[in-house]
Amino acid sequence: MHTNGYSLARKLVFEVAKLKPDTYVAEVGNKIGAELLKPHLCYAPPRCAPYSQMDGSPRLPTLPGGGIPGNLPRVLPAGVKAQIDLASWPVLPIFKYLAKVGKMDSDALLESFNLGVGMILVVPSAYVKKVEADLKRRREKFFQIGRIERGDTAKARVVYSGALSL
Repeated sequence: MHTNGYSLARKLVFEVAKLKPDTYVAEVGNKIGAELLKPHLCYAPPRCAPYSQMDGSPRLPTLPGGGIPGNLPRVLPAGVKAQIDLASWPVLPIFKYLAKVGKMDSDALLESFNLGVGMILVVPSAYVKKVEADLKRRREKFFQIGRIERGDTAKARVVYSGALSL
């Protein structure tokens, strides 16, 4: 879950679904309390430091409240759009479960939970292969979730294609 949506997740799990922390949820494959408490990766500066030497400086938006649509545009220059392919990463069972319990659509899920995307690294296209090779060497799990394109408005924005696998 990274650091997003815990208040909403607790409300859905403990108030709406009326589960107890030790309730096993087959759809999630775990006790719900244990699933919600799973630690996430720390995206500390040492993980990102190798990329700070690139021309065009990579951008690393944090994804707190507002999730991907509310935060990714903050690191993009005016006149571009982030084209995100929703089918480019697997949606974890906990998010599918929360979507079902909360009757949440894709937009609400992306705003509230980021759906397992813990960090987005925006790099110039000339460096994509180098970054991918470095991440593989470090045995980091990653997905190329989109690309930056010229936008048709002066304001940076996020546009989605594909569909979440809910």
